[in-house]
Amino acid sequence: AQSENVLGYFVNVERIPNSCSHPPNHISLKDRKILVNLSMAYYRVNISAYNEAGESPRAMYIVPEFSVTDLPGQIYVKSQGTNAVVTWTPEYNPKCFVVDWGTSKENMHMKIITTATGNFTLDNFQPYKLYRIMVHASDVCQCESFIRHEKTFGVTHFYSIEGVPRTGPANVTILNITKHSALVKWTEIAAEDHLGFLQGYRISYTDSSRKKSPAVTLNASITSYYLTGLKEKTTYRVQISGFTNGGEGPLTLSQPFSTPKYGTVEPLCICITQHES
Repeated sequence: AQSENVLGYFVNVERIPNSCSHPPNHISLKDRKILVNLSMAYYRVNISAYNEAGESPRAMYIVPEFSVTDLPGQIYVKSQGTNAVVTWTPEYNPKCFVVDWGTSKENMHMKIITTATGNFTLDNFQPYKLYRIMVHASDVCQCESFIRHEKTFGVTHFYSIEGVPRTGPANVTILNITKHSALVKWTEIAAEDHLGFLQGYRISYTDSSRKKSPAVTLNASITSYYLTGLKEKTTYRVQISGFTNGGEGPLTLSQPFSTPKYGTVEPLCICITQHES
């Protein structure tokens, strides 16, 4: 019933961040849909309805982060303390570049570069934090026109200084234990605890005589591994750590398990057949 009284809708598409001095313009339309071509920057969309009595409260929607697809350029970032020097290839010279960088959509900075340059410096980087850096190209350099004209040139992620993981992996469990093998499984380290680009995991294990076996190094996509060559009727203790380019993080709590003396016994089936006399 209320929709019958609606005369139309106002749509605001606002860039995050938005360093423009003018607020975004109202887009007025009658339909309940609109097609907007956007770059890979963050955007806030506000929608309200209006009729002769006035305008309704606004419904707000944050455009989710786009996955990186085929982009025309590649961004390279080099750390210089709290600053970062950004370069790109191939060479491309639009009228201006718009650069976004930050740790999340709530903490993004925006810089407009109108000079023809192959690199530029960004500042205010903190160590051990993952930054998203986006470079957009535009041939219209009026601030209010970026939403309609900018196209994403490249996207990358960057740590000014990499640390070691804050924790080890979670939920370490030992399964399928036999005389000479066991399956170790774990849950990957949470992204906010990486403090650097996670390169992989290391599994360390010792037997009851405290003899340490060579550590197993795995890449970051693996979350399970079969330990083989174990001794029968022996207690082992397993610990796992993650590592970045900054080094190795803390080991998990020691997880014990014992191998049996005998192997797995296969069930035996005894079949009895009756013969007619």
